[in-house]
Amino acid sequence: MSSHHRHSESLFEKTIFASRWLQAPLYAGLIVAQGIYVWQFFVELWHLLHFAIGHPGQVQDPSTHIMLGVLGLIDVVMIANLLIMVIVGGYETFVSRLHLEGHEDQPEWLSHVNAGVLKVKLATALISISSIHLLKTFIEVRSPAFTANYDGVLWQVVIHVVFVASAIFLAWTDKVMMAGVKAVREGAH
Repeated sequence: MSSHHRHSESLFEKTIFASRWLQAPLYAGLIVAQGIYVWQFFVELWHLLHFAIGHPGQVQDPSTHIMLGVLGLIDVVMIANLLIMVIVGGYETFVSRLHLEGHEDQPEWLSHVNAGVLKVKLATALISISSIHLLKTFIEVRSPAFTANYDGVLWQVVIHVVFVASAIFLAWTDKVMMAGVKAVREGAH
């Protein structure tokens, strides 16, 4: 192999490796989205407080209304948690190390994050978010004012089951892959 060819190949490989930095603005955009969710949380909290203090007698079942408001807050928090996992875990996995070793606030899961672990954690977060939406729907179905299509409720259940099955499959696949990696490592020693 000629020196010129090796230099060209090396330059190309360095360019490919450096291209991971193209994802950095995407993570910055997700940080902005996180800020929007913080704003959304406080807007929903304000509405909940406004209802609880001033207008609980205006609805037939105020405790259900408050419970739905709280579930809305939990939903926003869970989506914000999902964003944090994607921002921190994705950046650490695909762009650059965060150099947080020994930092007192380092999340426990970050010390052993890889693409497989991140996928399983994201799938679990999606199941949690789907569960909140499904719970809200089940609570709303009890209401006489429920106007949604029952086929829509059925599709929510089906989608939730697909999320659960996908997460189980991802976890199983990750376990099998990690067992294979472990066996290769042990065989090398």
